[in-house]
Amino acid sequence: MPNNPLAGASYLLRGFSLIMRPGLRHFVLIPLLVNTVIFSLLAWFGISQFQELINWLLPEESWFAFLRWLLWPLFALTMVLVIVYSFTVLANLIAAPFNSQLAEQVELMLSGLPPQQAGGSIIKNLVPALKSELGKLGYFLIRAIPLLILFAIPGVNIIAPFLWLLFNAWFLALEYADYPMANNNLDFKTQHTRLKAARLTSLGFGGTTTLLMMVPVLNFLAMPAAVAGATVYWHEQLQREDQGATP
Repeated sequence: MPNNPLAGASYLLRGFSLIMRPGLRHFVLIPLLVNTVIFSLLAWFGISQFQELINWLLPEESWFAFLRWLLWPLFALTMVLVIVYSFTVLANLIAAPFNSQLAEQVELMLSGLPPQQAGGSIIKNLVPALKSELGKLGYFLIRAIPLLILFAIPGVNIIAPFLWLLFNAWFLALEYADYPMANNNLDFKTQHTRLKAARLTSLGFGGTTTLLMMVPVLNFLAMPAAVAGATVYWHEQLQREDQGATP
């Protein structure tokens, strides 16, 4: 199977086309409403606080103030990514049970067979889905906090936006691939191993999802499209990866 960023991007694009099919549209409605409300609130807050944040990260009296004009766009991009990250965590925490059912229906459409853990109602899937989301939130915080600290270190903060972008792509791959893999009884450690076995494809998928979340209007469809795309990724590649790959 291909292991390159373009392959990962293609899975997201195919997921985007899948959610437009009549049989899947009603699974997209509630996540779409959740996306709209949460992203709008976060965008409003981020815009209102942006200038203060820039002044704190890039103070005019600092020794690297002459680079302010160059670094400002990088930190603007980082601010957008922070909003995208926060949006992803909150929206998926709320919409997790619906996303699990969407992944189940996409897998059924692709293969004609339901995943191993299928047939439960949204209420029945609520606790496992929330438990999974909280586990991913812990994974995110342990790694995101040190990255955020880098932004406050003069000199080092020049590379921080690039590290944040890379981490963002990886985390989104983990976030959305969890739905089809959890539906097939794979724990987080095994999921992590499968994604690392196709690291470039995973980064391509997560990076393209990040870009989609930054496009007005389309960003509201990014979450269900990513769930559907990750299910295609699972169906065509991840379930065939060597389970003995090094984590």
